[in-house]
Amino acid sequence: NQPMNQTEHQLRLTIEALRERQEHELINNPEFGLLENADYDQRIQTHSGPPTPDDMDELISRRRSTKMFLAHPKAIAAFGRECNRRGLYPDTIEVDGKHVSSWRGVPIFPCNKIPVVGGHTTSIIAMRVGEDNQGVIGLHQAGIPDEYQPSLSVRFMGIDDKAIISYLVSLYYSAAILVPDAVGVLENVDIAQR
Repeated sequence: NQPMNQTEHQLRLTIEALRERQEHELINNPEFGLLENADYDQRIQTHSGPPTPDDMDELISRRRSTKMFLAHPKAIAAFGRECNRRGLYPDTIEVDGKHVSSWRGVPIFPCNKIPVVGGHTTSIIAMRVGEDNQGVIGLHQAGIPDEYQPSLSVRFMGIDDKAIISYLVSLYYSAAILVPDAVGVLENVDIAQR
């Protein structure tokens, strides 16, 4: 039974919720999200519905130095089923001490922020990252007033007559696709089990 700093815990939960929203926006925002801003020529359709090894190979072949895939967990499972159907087994690689599925040495990271449309179709994103690689870069606002973490400020707003403390928590972020082939999208990925 240690004393608990309620303000600190509520702030931590608020920041976690903001970070979840940040992930959603980086994928889906109409102005800067990866799905909305992938070049039309970098969008491909699946050959047969579920994501096949051929689809993933085509997605890789459209860009140099593909560093990662982002896929809904159900899309990763559907890809695994297609590989098993063909007698193939995707490798796993270690990234930051954790094992993740991969295809041709490119990690496939689960991302539940990629929407599932109609309960059975989604997309898979392939990307190159970093300014030196002319890939996708994250944009942050540095040196903001009341900075608590990079690009995140927590400003004390006061205490009301009911002794409730108020803070304004702001998070600044965006993403930029430096060249059109930095991001590719495999669309209409069928994740329904057959």
